[in-house]
Amino acid sequence: MDEFSIKAISPIDGRYYNKGSKLNDYFSEYGLIRYRLKVEIDYFMELCKVLPELKNVKFKKSELTDIYTNFDPLEIKKIERTTNHDVKAIEYYIRNRFKLINNPHTNFIHFALTSQDINNTALPLSISEAMSALILPNITNIITSLKTLSEKWNYIPLLSQTHGQPASPTKLGKEMMVFVERLEIQLESLSNTKLYAKFGGAVGNFNAHHIAYPEIDWSKFADKFINNYGLKRSKYTTQIDHYDSLSGLFDNLKRINTILIDLSRDMWMYISKEVFKLKIIKGEVGSSTMPHKVNPINLENAESNLMLANTLLEFFSRKLPISRLQRDLTDSSVCRNIGVSFGHCLISYSSLLTGLEKIEVNKPKIELDLKNNWVVVAEGIVSILKKNNYPEPYETLKKFTRNNNNITKENISAFIDSLYITPDVELELRQITPFNYTGIVL
Repeated sequence: MDEFSIKAISPIDGRYYNKGSKLNDYFSEYGLIRYRLKVEIDYFMELCKVLPELKNVKFKKSELTDIYTNFDPLEIKKIERTTNHDVKAIEYYIRNRFKLINNPHTNFIHFALTSQDINNTALPLSISEAMSALILPNITNIITSLKTLSEKWNYIPLLSQTHGQPASPTKLGKEMMVFVERLEIQLESLSNTKLYAKFGGAVGNFNAHHIAYPEIDWSKFADKFINNYGLKRSKYTTQIDHYDSLSGLFDNLKRINTILIDLSRDMWMYISKEVFKLKIIKGEVGSSTMPHKVNPINLENAESNLMLANTLLEFFSRKLPISRLQRDLTDSSVCRNIGVSFGHCLISYSSLLTGLEKIEVNKPKIELDLKNNWVVVAEGIVSILKKNNYPEPYETLKKFTRNNNNITKENISAFIDSLYITPDVELELRQITPFNYTGIVL
């Protein structure tokens, strides 16, 4: 940790810098400038294909792309101190760079655009690329980790708990697959989310474009331009995008995070019940006063950061689609914090993966739980008795089991002895144990 990070107010830039810094290229001020520059330069190059004044312009593509691949962010911020307008500072910076490469067509930089054409293209592009590069792979890694645990634990019987009480046994591996399936469904939805960009001039109608070049199909032009980024263009907009697609993405990501909160808490509960043990890491301290402690800190860290992320994502989803008339500026500061929510996501995903890697199964405790809870085979006995037309089997088992007494293997055996059943049915009942009453392998 350097002097900058240790003095940072946000833990994303401080304590958790190594986890959150991967997002810098996408959501920092530097990242925003880079994406804005890219959109401006790409737009100019597309104009060169359709405007008569630019069709014969000779330029080296590398000279233009170099403007956004090798830019000076501090120079742009210096210009902004004069303009007090961040997008106009981008335009002036490009003008200066055009002069250096002897490109005289500075009038066509930012031609007929409003700032939000740039912002509402740069933002979804940055989010799309951050999702592909960081968010989706990390979620996939968690799913892979759970699948590995499921395969490893597939045949381990486990006492279930419903309402916190002993319930029909399950398989530990299957319980991991519950989360795998939930996550895969939501991940597919998230992966297929199409983000939209706004590109239509001051109020969305291409007013300035059309008045200058009425012969050009600007709607078609903009569609193609936006599609090149893997985005879709919102056809009907005001000055700003309506952010509905981003709202959908945030809601989807929030659902995934909620599933991971559920996972973190369940794994924490299994540890507290000693179903799981935590690996001993040399040198680690669990408590400053209790030397024996080995705490599930990674799961707790994951849970808290997931909740922080979801709080922000829920706010973005509620706020961003709302703007007064053709626009106000309330979206601007909000959008600059989107990276913060993604930062908390990355921190939590990393912590959760580490937490899962530290978990070991405590088989003696699992076996003891099953041994001490023979009462859970009552459901299976009821089903067999029903199949064989035994009178009031549920009521019979209820009377036998619902009395706060400890039901042992011997109690079950004696109960079966008391039933008026055939030897075949008796044999069937005696084969049921808490260790094998686990249903099918899915």
